[in-house]
Amino acid sequence: MTFVQVGPLSAFTSHTRYLLTLRSKSRPDDYHSLILFRLSAVAPDKPQLYAMESTCPHLGADLSHAELELDQPDMEEMTAAVVCPWHRYDFDLRTGESSHGLNACTYAVQVRDRDVWVATPDEGLWEVVEKRPVSEDFAEAKNTAAPVLPSFYENAREELPNPENLSLPDDEPEPRTLMEWACRILKTANPERKVALTRRAAAAWRTGKVTSTGQKKSDIPSPPDVPPRENMTTVQPGKVGKRGKAGSERSRIAIIHALANIEQWAIDLAWDIIARFGSIKIAGEPLPPQFFTDWVKVAEDESKHFSLLSARLVQLGTYYGSQAVHAGLWESATRTAHSLSARLCIIHLVHEARGLDVNPTTIEKFRVAGDSESVKVLEIIHWDEVTHVTAGHRWFTWVCARLGLDPVETFRSEVKMHFSGALKGPFNTKDRARAGMGPEFYEDLRGEAADWEDPKAKKEKISNSLPPIEAAIVKPGENVGADGGVVIGY
Repeated sequence: MTFVQVGPLSAFTSHTRYLLTLRSKSRPDDYHSLILFRLSAVAPDKPQLYAMESTCPHLGADLSHAELELDQPDMEEMTAAVVCPWHRYDFDLRTGESSHGLNACTYAVQVRDRDVWVATPDEGLWEVVEKRPVSEDFAEAKNTAAPVLPSFYENAREELPNPENLSLPDDEPEPRTLMEWACRILKTANPERKVALTRRAAAAWRTGKVTSTGQKKSDIPSPPDVPPRENMTTVQPGKVGKRGKAGSERSRIAIIHALANIEQWAIDLAWDIIARFGSIKIAGEPLPPQFFTDWVKVAEDESKHFSLLSARLVQLGTYYGSQAVHAGLWESATRTAHSLSARLCIIHLVHEARGLDVNPTTIEKFRVAGDSESVKVLEIIHWDEVTHVTAGHRWFTWVCARLGLDPVETFRSEVKMHFSGALKGPFNTKDRARAGMGPEFYEDLRGEAADWEDPKAKKEKISNSLPPIEAAIVKPGENVGADGGVVIGY
Protein backbone atom coordinates (compact mmCIF):
# COMPACT_ATOMS: atom_id res chain seq x y z
CA MET A 1 0.00 0.00 0.00
CA THR A 2 1.36 3.41 -1.03
CA PHE A 3 0.82 6.55 1.06
CA VAL A 4 1.12 10.27 0.36
CA GLN A 5 1.95 12.87 3.00
CA VAL A 6 -0.87 15.40 3.33
CA GLY A 7 0.55 17.66 6.04
CA PRO A 8 1.45 18.01 9.71
CA LEU A 9 -1.09 16.82 12.27
CA SER A 10 -1.29 20.37 13.62
CA ALA A 11 -2.82 21.48 10.30
CA PHE A 12 -5.89 19.32 10.94
CA THR A 13 -7.04 20.59 14.32
CA SER A 14 -9.20 23.60 13.45
CA HIS A 15 -12.01 21.63 11.76
CA THR A 16 -13.48 18.14 11.86
CA ARG A 17 -13.57 17.67 8.07
CA TYR A 18 -11.09 18.51 5.33
CA LEU A 19 -11.32 18.23 1.57
CA LEU A 20 -8.26 16.62 -0.02
CA THR A 21 -7.70 16.50 -3.77
CA LEU A 22 -5.08 14.08 -5.09
CA ARG A 23 -3.62 14.07 -8.59
CA SER A 24 -1.63 11.27 -10.21
CA LYS A 25 1.89 12.32 -11.19
CA SER A 26 1.96 9.89 -14.11
CA ARG A 27 -1.62 10.60 -15.30
CA PRO A 28 -2.28 14.34 -14.83
CA ASP A 29 -5.93 13.92 -15.83
CA ASP A 30 -6.56 11.50 -12.93
CA TYR A 31 -7.92 13.32 -9.87
CA HIS A 32 -9.47 11.93 -6.70
CA SER A 33 -11.36 14.01 -4.13
CA LEU A 34 -11.35 12.70 -0.56
CA ILE A 35 -12.73 13.87 2.76
CA LEU A 36 -10.57 13.52 5.85
CA PHE A 37 -12.76 13.11 8.94
CA ARG A 38 -11.37 13.83 12.41
CA LEU A 39 -13.38 12.36 15.27
CA SER A 40 -12.88 13.39 18.86
CA ALA A 41 -10.27 11.40 20.74
CA VAL A 42 -9.88 10.74 24.45
CA ALA A 43 -6.24 11.81 24.24
CA PRO A 44 -5.01 14.59 21.91
CA ASP A 45 -2.07 12.44 20.80
CA LYS A 46 -4.45 9.72 19.58
CA PRO A 47 -6.47 11.37 16.81
CA GLN A 48 -9.10 9.34 15.05
CA LEU A 49 -8.67 10.14 11.37
CA TYR A 50 -10.56 8.52 8.51
CA ALA A 51 -10.54 9.21 4.77
CA MET A 52 -13.32 8.44 2.31
CA GLU A 53 -14.11 9.29 -1.31
CA SER A 54 -15.93 12.63 -1.34
CA THR A 55 -18.94 11.42 -3.34
CA CYS A 56 -21.57 8.77 -2.73
CA PRO A 57 -21.07 5.66 -4.93
CA HIS A 58 -24.81 5.55 -5.64
CA LEU A 59 -25.44 8.74 -7.63
CA GLY A 60 -22.44 10.89 -6.81
CA ALA A 61 -23.87 13.06 -4.03
CA ASP A 62 -21.38 15.33 -2.27
CA LEU A 63 -20.57 13.86 1.16
CA SER A 64 -18.74 16.88 2.57
CA HIS A 65 -21.75 17.94 4.66
CA ALA A 66 -23.20 14.47 5.23
CA GLU A 67 -24.42 13.52 8.68
CA LEU A 68 -22.26 11.33 10.90
CA GLU A 69 -23.93 8.63 12.98
CA LEU A 70 -21.64 7.86 15.91
CA ASP A 71 -21.57 4.51 17.66
CA GLN A 72 -20.15 4.06 21.17
CA PRO A 73 -19.34 7.78 21.67
CA ASP A 74 -18.03 7.14 25.18
CA MET A 75 -15.51 4.56 24.04
CA GLU A 76 -11.90 5.43 23.25
CA GLU A 77 -12.28 3.97 19.74
CA MET A 78 -15.70 5.07 18.53
CA THR A 79 -17.04 4.14 15.12
CA ALA A 80 -19.09 6.24 12.76
CA ALA A 81 -21.10 6.03 9.56
CA VAL A 82 -21.48 8.73 6.92
CA VAL A 83 -25.10 9.18 5.78
CA CYS A 84 -25.61 10.37 2.20
CA PRO A 85 -27.83 13.48 2.16
CA TRP A 86 -29.66 12.41 -1.01
CA HIS A 87 -30.96 8.92 -0.28
CA ARG A 88 -29.81 8.24 3.30
CA TYR A 89 -27.36 5.49 2.39
CA ASP A 90 -24.97 4.88 5.28
CA PHE A 91 -21.26 4.08 4.87
CA ASP A 92 -18.92 2.87 7.60
CA LEU A 93 -15.97 5.26 7.89
CA ARG A 94 -13.51 2.41 8.38
CA THR A 95 -14.67 -0.09 5.77
CA GLY A 96 -16.95 1.87 3.44
CA GLU A 97 -19.60 -0.84 3.80
CA SER A 98 -23.27 0.13 3.74
CA SER A 99 -26.28 -1.60 5.22
CA HIS A 100 -27.84 -1.16 1.76
CA GLY A 101 -25.22 -3.33 0.06
CA LEU A 102 -23.15 -0.54 -1.49
CA ASN A 103 -19.48 0.20 -0.80
CA ALA A 104 -17.71 3.56 -0.66
CA CYS A 105 -13.95 3.83 -1.19
CA THR A 106 -12.08 4.40 2.04
CA TYR A 107 -8.38 5.14 2.45
CA ALA A 108 -6.14 4.17 5.34
CA VAL A 109 -4.76 7.06 7.38
CA GLN A 110 -1.52 6.96 9.37
CA VAL A 111 0.21 9.44 11.67
CA ARG A 112 3.99 9.24 11.36
CA ASP A 113 6.12 11.54 13.50
CA ARG A 114 3.22 13.99 13.83
CA ASP A 115 2.60 14.02 10.07
CA VAL A 116 -0.60 12.72 8.45
CA TRP A 117 -0.31 10.23 5.58
CA VAL A 118 -3.20 8.90 3.48
CA ALA A 119 -3.23 5.79 1.29
CA THR A 120 -3.28 6.55 -2.43
CA PRO A 121 -5.86 5.24 -4.94
CA ASP A 122 -3.23 2.97 -6.51
CA GLU A 123 0.46 2.11 -6.22
CA GLY A 124 1.63 5.01 -8.40
CA LEU A 125 2.93 8.39 -7.28
CA TRP A 126 0.33 10.93 -6.22
CA GLU A 127 0.44 14.53 -5.00
CA VAL A 128 -1.90 16.60 -2.85
CA VAL A 129 -3.10 19.56 -4.90
CA GLU A 130 -5.82 20.85 -2.58
CA LYS A 131 -6.25 20.77 1.17
CA ARG A 132 -8.90 22.89 2.83
CA PRO A 133 -11.37 22.78 5.73
CA VAL A 134 -14.97 21.93 4.87
CA SER A 135 -16.62 25.27 5.73
CA GLU A 136 -17.17 26.85 9.11
CA ASP A 137 -20.00 24.39 9.76
CA PHE A 138 -17.35 21.95 10.95
CA ALA A 139 -14.98 24.35 12.72
CA GLU A 140 -13.93 23.73 16.29
CA ALA A 141 -15.41 26.75 18.06
CA LYS A 142 -12.76 26.97 20.79
CA ASN A 143 -9.75 26.05 18.69
CA THR A 144 -7.36 28.99 18.39
CA ALA A 145 -5.79 27.42 15.32
CA ALA A 146 -8.94 28.01 13.28
CA PRO A 147 -8.39 30.47 10.44
CA VAL A 148 -9.71 33.94 11.26
CA LEU A 149 -11.23 36.20 8.63
CA PRO A 150 -10.75 39.96 9.00
CA SER A 151 -13.04 41.47 11.63
CA PHE A 152 -14.50 43.98 9.18
CA TYR A 153 -15.72 41.08 7.04
CA GLU A 154 -17.45 39.38 9.96
CA ASN A 155 -19.22 42.67 10.76
CA ALA A 156 -20.24 43.16 7.14
CA ARG A 157 -21.62 39.62 6.89
CA GLU A 158 -24.19 40.47 9.54
CA GLU A 159 -25.65 43.06 7.17
CA LEU A 160 -25.88 40.69 4.20
CA PRO A 161 -29.22 39.04 3.39
CA ASN A 162 -29.62 35.75 5.24
CA PRO A 163 -29.78 33.04 2.55
CA GLU A 164 -32.36 31.06 4.51
CA ASN A 165 -34.65 34.07 4.98
CA LEU A 166 -34.21 35.45 1.47
CA SER A 167 -37.61 35.56 -0.20
CA LEU A 168 -38.12 34.89 -3.88
CA PRO A 169 -40.71 36.77 -5.96
CA ASP A 170 -44.19 35.25 -5.84
CA ASP A 171 -44.05 34.44 -9.55
CA GLU A 172 -40.69 32.67 -9.21
CA PRO A 173 -40.94 29.24 -7.57
CA GLU A 174 -38.03 27.78 -5.64
CA PRO A 175 -35.57 26.26 -8.13
CA ARG A 176 -35.76 22.46 -8.14
CA THR A 177 -32.50 21.73 -9.95
CA LEU A 178 -28.97 23.07 -9.78
CA MET A 179 -29.16 24.38 -13.34
CA GLU A 180 -32.34 26.29 -12.45
CA TRP A 181 -30.51 27.81 -9.49
CA ALA A 182 -27.62 28.75 -11.77
CA CYS A 183 -29.91 30.62 -14.17
CA ARG A 184 -31.73 32.34 -11.31
CA ILE A 185 -28.45 33.63 -9.89
CA LEU A 186 -27.14 34.69 -13.30
CA LYS A 187 -30.27 36.82 -13.79
CA THR A 188 -29.85 38.50 -10.38
CA ALA A 189 -28.52 42.05 -10.77
CA ASN A 190 -27.97 43.03 -7.13
CA PRO A 191 -24.53 41.75 -6.02
CA GLU A 192 -25.43 41.21 -2.35
CA ARG A 193 -28.50 39.23 -3.36
CA LYS A 194 -26.38 37.27 -5.86
CA VAL A 195 -24.01 36.35 -3.02
CA ALA A 196 -26.87 35.33 -0.72
CA LEU A 197 -28.53 33.20 -3.41
CA THR A 198 -25.19 31.55 -4.16
CA ARG A 199 -24.79 30.57 -0.51
CA ARG A 200 -28.37 29.29 -0.44
CA ALA A 201 -27.98 27.24 -3.62
CA ALA A 202 -24.67 25.78 -2.45
CA ALA A 203 -26.20 24.75 0.88
CA ALA A 204 -29.19 23.19 -0.90
CA TRP A 205 -26.86 21.14 -3.13
CA ARG A 206 -24.63 19.96 -0.30
CA THR A 207 -27.39 19.02 2.12
CA GLY A 208 -29.62 17.21 -0.37
CA LYS A 209 -32.40 19.79 -0.53
CA VAL A 210 -31.59 19.89 -4.25
CA THR A 211 -30.53 16.52 -5.65
CA SER A 212 -30.99 17.00 -9.39
CA THR A 213 -28.50 18.77 -11.62
CA GLY A 214 -31.24 19.23 -14.20
CA GLN A 215 -29.01 17.95 -17.00
CA LYS A 216 -31.57 15.33 -18.09
CA LYS A 217 -34.60 17.63 -18.15
CA SER A 218 -36.12 18.59 -21.48
CA ASP A 219 -37.11 22.10 -20.37
CA ILE A 220 -33.68 23.34 -19.32
CA PRO A 221 -33.72 27.11 -18.64
CA SER A 222 -31.44 29.34 -20.69
CA PRO A 223 -28.79 31.51 -19.05
CA PRO A 224 -28.72 35.20 -20.02
CA ASP A 225 -26.37 36.36 -22.76
CA VAL A 226 -24.97 38.91 -20.29
CA PRO A 227 -25.79 38.86 -16.56
CA PRO A 228 -27.45 42.15 -15.54
CA ARG A 229 -25.83 44.67 -13.22
CA GLU A 230 -27.46 47.06 -10.75
CA ASN A 231 -26.40 50.70 -10.37
CA MET A 232 -23.06 50.25 -12.13
CA THR A 233 -21.31 52.45 -14.68
CA THR A 234 -19.86 50.09 -17.29
CA VAL A 235 -17.27 51.25 -19.82
CA GLN A 236 -15.03 49.58 -22.38
CA PRO A 237 -11.96 47.86 -20.86
CA GLY A 238 -9.57 50.47 -22.24
CA LYS A 239 -11.63 53.35 -20.84
CA VAL A 240 -11.21 52.51 -17.15
CA GLY A 241 -9.07 55.10 -15.38
CA LYS A 242 -5.57 54.37 -14.14
CA ARG A 243 -5.48 52.73 -10.73
CA GLY A 244 -1.93 53.53 -9.69
CA LYS A 245 0.51 51.27 -7.86
CA ALA A 246 -1.17 51.04 -4.42
CA GLY A 247 1.04 53.73 -2.90
CA SER A 248 -1.92 55.88 -1.88
CA GLU A 249 -5.24 54.97 -0.30
CA ARG A 250 -7.00 56.28 -3.40
CA SER A 251 -4.99 53.89 -5.55
CA ARG A 252 -5.65 50.94 -3.25
CA ILE A 253 -9.39 51.67 -3.30
CA ALA A 254 -9.32 51.69 -7.10
CA ILE A 255 -7.50 48.34 -7.17
CA ILE A 256 -9.84 46.74 -4.62
CA HIS A 257 -12.88 48.03 -6.53
CA ALA A 258 -11.51 46.56 -9.77
CA LEU A 259 -10.89 43.22 -8.06
CA ALA A 260 -14.43 43.22 -6.63
CA ASN A 261 -15.75 43.69 -10.16
CA ILE A 262 -13.72 40.69 -11.32
CA GLU A 263 -15.06 38.60 -8.44
CA GLN A 264 -18.67 39.49 -9.26
CA TRP A 265 -18.10 38.31 -12.82
CA ALA A 266 -16.34 35.24 -11.44
CA ILE A 267 -19.48 34.30 -9.48
CA ASP A 268 -21.43 34.45 -12.72
CA LEU A 269 -18.80 32.49 -14.64
CA ALA A 270 -18.94 29.62 -12.15
CA TRP A 271 -22.73 29.44 -12.43
CA ASP A 272 -22.64 29.93 -16.21
CA ILE A 273 -20.45 26.88 -16.75
CA ILE A 274 -23.13 24.88 -14.92
CA ALA A 275 -26.10 26.48 -16.67
CA ARG A 276 -24.62 26.61 -20.18
CA PHE A 277 -22.76 23.30 -20.35
CA GLY A 278 -24.39 21.14 -17.68
CA SER A 279 -26.48 19.13 -20.13
CA ILE A 280 -23.80 18.34 -22.72
CA LYS A 281 -22.17 14.95 -23.20
CA ILE A 282 -18.51 14.35 -23.95
CA ALA A 283 -18.01 11.31 -26.20
CA GLY A 284 -21.49 10.20 -25.14
CA GLU A 285 -20.75 10.57 -21.41
CA PRO A 286 -22.69 13.11 -19.31
CA LEU A 287 -20.82 15.39 -16.95
CA PRO A 288 -20.50 13.66 -13.55
CA PRO A 289 -21.85 15.05 -10.25
CA GLN A 290 -18.31 15.98 -9.16
CA PHE A 291 -18.19 18.52 -12.02
CA PHE A 292 -21.19 20.32 -10.56
CA THR A 293 -19.90 20.07 -7.00
CA ASP A 294 -16.56 21.60 -7.98
CA TRP A 295 -18.12 24.59 -9.72
CA VAL A 296 -20.60 25.18 -6.91
CA LYS A 297 -17.60 25.38 -4.59
CA VAL A 298 -15.91 27.83 -6.94
CA ALA A 299 -19.07 29.98 -7.06
CA GLU A 300 -19.24 30.01 -3.27
CA ASP A 301 -15.56 30.97 -3.04
CA GLU A 302 -16.03 33.81 -5.50
CA SER A 303 -19.01 35.10 -3.53
CA LYS A 304 -16.84 35.08 -0.41
CA HIS A 305 -14.14 37.00 -2.27
CA PHE A 306 -16.61 39.61 -3.47
CA SER A 307 -17.97 40.04 0.05
CA LEU A 308 -14.46 40.42 1.50
CA LEU A 309 -13.52 43.08 -1.04
CA SER A 310 -16.86 44.88 -0.79
CA ALA A 311 -16.60 44.99 3.00
CA ARG A 312 -13.06 46.32 2.77
CA LEU A 313 -14.26 49.13 0.50
CA VAL A 314 -16.85 50.10 3.11
CA GLN A 315 -14.17 50.13 5.80
CA LEU A 316 -12.13 52.48 3.61
CA GLY A 317 -15.05 54.88 3.40
CA THR A 318 -16.48 54.00 -0.01
CA TYR A 319 -18.63 51.29 -1.59
CA TYR A 320 -18.82 48.90 -4.51
CA GLY A 321 -20.32 50.74 -7.46
CA SER A 322 -18.58 54.02 -6.71
CA GLN A 323 -16.27 53.63 -9.72
CA ALA A 324 -16.68 52.64 -13.35
CA VAL A 325 -16.11 48.99 -14.24
CA HIS A 326 -15.70 46.96 -17.42
CA ALA A 327 -17.01 43.59 -18.62
CA GLY A 328 -13.88 42.36 -20.36
CA LEU A 329 -13.98 39.03 -18.58
CA TRP A 330 -17.52 38.37 -19.81
CA GLU A 331 -16.44 39.15 -23.37
CA SER A 332 -14.17 36.10 -23.12
CA ALA A 333 -17.13 34.12 -21.78
CA THR A 334 -19.17 35.14 -24.82
CA ARG A 335 -16.35 34.11 -27.15
CA THR A 336 -16.34 30.64 -25.58
CA ALA A 337 -20.09 30.15 -25.08
CA HIS A 338 -20.11 27.46 -27.78
CA SER A 339 -17.55 25.09 -26.23
CA LEU A 340 -16.81 23.72 -22.77
CA SER A 341 -13.23 23.02 -23.79
CA ALA A 342 -12.70 26.61 -24.95
CA ARG A 343 -14.41 28.00 -21.84
CA LEU A 344 -12.20 26.01 -19.48
CA CYS A 345 -9.06 27.04 -21.36
CA ILE A 346 -9.67 30.75 -21.80
CA ILE A 347 -11.48 31.63 -18.58
CA HIS A 348 -9.89 29.29 -16.08
CA LEU A 349 -6.51 28.36 -17.55
CA VAL A 350 -5.68 31.75 -19.09
CA HIS A 351 -7.49 34.51 -17.18
CA GLU A 352 -7.60 32.87 -13.74
CA ALA A 353 -4.08 31.52 -14.15
CA ARG A 354 -2.95 35.07 -14.95
CA GLY A 355 -4.34 36.03 -11.56
CA LEU A 356 -1.88 33.61 -9.97
CA ASP A 357 0.92 35.54 -11.69
CA VAL A 358 -0.10 39.04 -10.61
CA ASN A 359 -1.58 38.41 -7.15
CA PRO A 360 1.76 38.09 -5.29
CA THR A 361 2.96 41.42 -6.72
CA THR A 362 -0.28 43.15 -5.75
CA ILE A 363 -0.12 41.66 -2.25
CA GLU A 364 3.45 42.90 -1.82
CA LYS A 365 2.50 46.43 -2.92
CA PHE A 366 -0.28 46.53 -0.31
CA ARG A 367 2.09 45.13 2.31
CA VAL A 368 4.70 47.80 1.58
CA ALA A 369 1.96 50.43 1.87
CA GLY A 370 1.13 49.12 5.37
CA ASP A 371 -2.38 47.95 4.45
CA SER A 372 -2.32 44.71 6.43
CA GLU A 373 -6.12 44.27 6.42
CA SER A 374 -6.26 44.26 2.63
CA VAL A 375 -3.27 41.90 2.54
CA LYS A 376 -5.27 39.36 4.58
CA VAL A 377 -8.09 39.54 2.05
CA LEU A 378 -5.82 39.24 -0.98
CA GLU A 379 -3.97 36.25 0.49
CA ILE A 380 -7.25 34.41 1.12
CA ILE A 381 -8.30 35.09 -2.46
CA HIS A 382 -4.97 33.99 -3.94
CA TRP A 383 -4.91 30.56 -2.31
CA ASP A 384 -8.53 29.92 -3.25
CA GLU A 385 -7.74 30.89 -6.84
CA VAL A 386 -5.04 28.21 -7.03
CA THR A 387 -7.77 25.63 -6.40
CA HIS A 388 -9.97 27.23 -9.07
CA VAL A 389 -7.27 26.88 -11.71
CA THR A 390 -6.88 23.30 -10.48
CA ALA A 391 -10.61 22.75 -11.11
CA GLY A 392 -10.21 24.15 -14.60
CA HIS A 393 -7.28 21.82 -15.27
CA ARG A 394 -9.13 18.85 -13.80
CA TRP A 395 -12.15 19.17 -16.05
CA PHE A 396 -10.23 20.25 -19.15
CA THR A 397 -8.03 17.15 -18.92
CA TRP A 398 -11.15 15.08 -18.21
CA VAL A 399 -12.64 16.31 -21.50
CA CYS A 400 -9.39 15.63 -23.36
CA ALA A 401 -9.08 12.11 -21.93
CA ARG A 402 -12.53 11.15 -23.16
CA LEU A 403 -11.86 12.53 -26.62
CA GLY A 404 -8.38 11.03 -26.86
CA LEU A 405 -6.76 14.47 -27.15
CA ASP A 406 -3.42 15.68 -25.83
CA PRO A 407 -4.16 18.37 -23.17
CA VAL A 408 -1.16 20.58 -23.95
CA GLU A 409 -1.67 20.56 -27.71
CA THR A 410 -5.41 21.11 -27.29
CA PHE A 411 -4.92 23.97 -24.83
CA ARG A 412 -2.50 25.74 -27.15
CA SER A 413 -4.91 25.28 -30.05
CA GLU A 414 -7.83 26.69 -28.05
CA VAL A 415 -5.78 29.74 -27.02
CA LYS A 416 -4.75 30.42 -30.61
CA MET A 417 -8.38 30.25 -31.76
CA HIS A 418 -10.10 32.09 -28.92
CA PHE A 419 -7.60 34.51 -27.34
CA SER A 420 -6.03 37.69 -28.67
CA GLY A 421 -2.36 38.43 -28.07
CA ALA A 422 0.48 36.75 -26.23
CA LEU A 423 0.23 35.13 -22.81
CA LYS A 424 2.35 37.57 -20.86
CA GLY A 425 4.83 36.77 -18.12
CA PRO A 426 6.42 36.78 -15.72
CA PHE A 427 4.68 33.56 -14.76
CA ASN A 428 4.15 32.25 -11.25
CA THR A 429 5.51 28.84 -12.21
CA LYS A 430 5.22 27.41 -8.70
CA ASP A 431 1.51 28.06 -8.22
CA ARG A 432 0.71 27.26 -11.84
CA ALA A 433 2.42 23.89 -11.31
CA ARG A 434 0.34 23.35 -8.16
CA ALA A 435 -2.72 23.76 -10.35
CA GLY A 436 -1.39 21.26 -12.91
CA MET A 437 -0.01 23.67 -15.50
CA GLY A 438 3.63 23.20 -16.44
CA PRO A 439 5.44 25.69 -18.71
CA GLU A 440 4.70 23.51 -21.74
CA PHE A 441 1.14 24.83 -21.55
CA TYR A 442 1.78 28.55 -21.64
CA GLU A 443 5.31 29.49 -22.69
CA ASP A 444 5.79 31.08 -26.14
CA LEU A 445 2.06 31.10 -26.81
CA ARG A 446 0.07 33.76 -28.63
CA GLY A 447 -3.64 33.90 -29.36
CA GLU A 448 -4.53 34.63 -32.96
CA ALA A 449 -8.19 35.55 -32.54
CA ALA A 450 -9.30 38.89 -33.97
CA ASP A 451 -10.06 41.73 -31.60
CA TRP A 452 -13.40 41.12 -29.96
CA GLU A 453 -16.62 42.35 -31.53
CA ASP A 454 -20.17 41.64 -30.43
CA PRO A 455 -21.26 38.47 -32.27
CA LYS A 456 -24.80 39.85 -32.56
CA ALA A 457 -23.42 42.60 -34.78
CA LYS A 458 -21.71 40.10 -37.09
CA LYS A 459 -24.14 37.21 -37.36
CA GLU A 460 -23.20 36.57 -40.96
CA LYS A 461 -19.73 35.44 -39.88
CA ILE A 462 -20.69 33.09 -37.07
CA SER A 463 -21.40 30.19 -39.43
CA ASN A 464 -17.76 30.23 -40.46
CA SER A 465 -16.44 29.73 -36.92
CA LEU A 466 -14.86 26.45 -35.96
CA PRO A 467 -17.02 23.93 -34.09
CA PRO A 468 -16.14 23.17 -30.48
CA ILE A 469 -13.63 20.40 -29.98
CA GLU A 470 -16.32 18.39 -28.16
CA ALA A 471 -18.39 18.34 -31.35
CA ALA A 472 -15.56 17.99 -33.83
CA ILE A 473 -15.24 14.20 -33.74
CA VAL A 474 -18.17 13.35 -36.01
CA LYS A 475 -18.71 11.70 -39.36
CA PRO A 476 -17.90 13.87 -42.40
CA GLY A 477 -20.77 16.22 -43.16
CA GLU A 478 -22.60 15.48 -39.92
CA ASN A 479 -22.14 19.00 -38.58
CA VAL A 480 -22.71 20.88 -41.84
CA GLY A 481 -26.05 22.58 -42.41
CA ALA A 482 -28.00 22.92 -45.64
CA ASP A 483 -26.42 26.32 -46.33
CA GLY A 484 -22.91 24.95 -45.87
CA GLY A 485 -22.42 26.59 -42.48
CA VAL A 486 -21.12 24.73 -39.43
CA VAL A 487 -23.86 23.55 -37.09
CA ILE A 488 -22.70 23.32 -33.49
CA GLY A 489 -24.73 21.02 -31.30
CA TYR A 490 -24.29 18.65 -28.39
